[in-house]
Amino acid sequence: MTDSTTSDLLTALGLPASDQYPPGPSQRRFPDGAQYRVEIPSVEGPACLEAVLVESERFEVPVTRVSQGSGVGLLTDGEITEMVRMAAGAGVELSLFARPCAGWDASAMTRASGGAGLAPTTRGQDQLVAVVDEIRRAADLGVRSVLVADIGVLSVFSQLRAAGSLPTDMQAKVSVMLPVANAAAAQVIAGLGADTINLPTDLTLSQTAAIRSVVSLPLDIYVEAPDNLGGFVRHYELPRLIELVAPVYAKFGLRNAPDLYPSGGHLERTAVELTRERVRRARLGLDLLARSGATPTCSARYAKGLAIPVG
Repeated sequence: MTDSTTSDLLTALGLPASDQYPPGPSQRRFPDGAQYRVEIPSVEGPACLEAVLVESERFEVPVTRVSQGSGVGLLTDGEITEMVRMAAGAGVELSLFARPCAGWDASAMTRASGGAGLAPTTRGQDQLVAVVDEIRRAADLGVRSVLVADIGVLSVFSQLRAAGSLPTDMQAKVSVMLPVANAAAAQVIAGLGADTINLPTDLTLSQTAAIRSVVSLPLDIYVEAPDNLGGFVRHYELPRLIELVAPVYAKFGLRNAPDLYPSGGHLERTAVELTRERVRRARLGLDLLARSGATPTCSARYAKGLAIPVG
């Protein structure tokens, strides 16, 4: 043991000694120079993506990324190809979830009171093979962004990309289901090859700024979170969030909405209506941002660095 304090030891490791309060403005930016981008999550198929594109025009919301949660395996080749075509034509990033996962498998622990955190992980090597197969399938169909919720999958993804077994322009979007709740964890995830990191929905601005201080990757942050992720409606924090955490993907989920995963044709009408409301919620957030007097820069479609699919 040394006479150094724990704060001194963390500082020597390049980590903040506390949450950054009061946090200073972030000087980091997206490759196009913008401070923030707008993401609509839970876009569960072609009909939902079409709804995003229509509603974003109607509400004048500059959506540049859509993400899906049911997984590559819950879409047919034709459905993925249609989503790729629409997203590529609109200059929007399309990110599909890399599943299966323990929570959808025969795992007893994920159904136990202490095992919920295991649910998004990849369970066993056979499941790892299945996840990587789905990532490769998505890549072959033109998708250039996948959601990853397991550190092993992230590591394998990064190695395969580096070896040329996956497209070099393919991105790993770390899911909110892989909890990155402190700066040290963020450094590890960044080192494993993540391209963006979705932080837990309940972090304070100070805790988020501490993470920003050690990683340059874009951070994906729910401004409104679905009920199963806390149900927070934090639109009012958007001006400060962009100021302190840029570059940031502002994600507009939806409180008081049913959990659709895994989605499908039996839920399509509901999924589409929820998608439309998420775009409207984004408009509400952007209106609040404008009223605040802040004038941060926002990316437009086709922006540099977006993982736009190859249609």
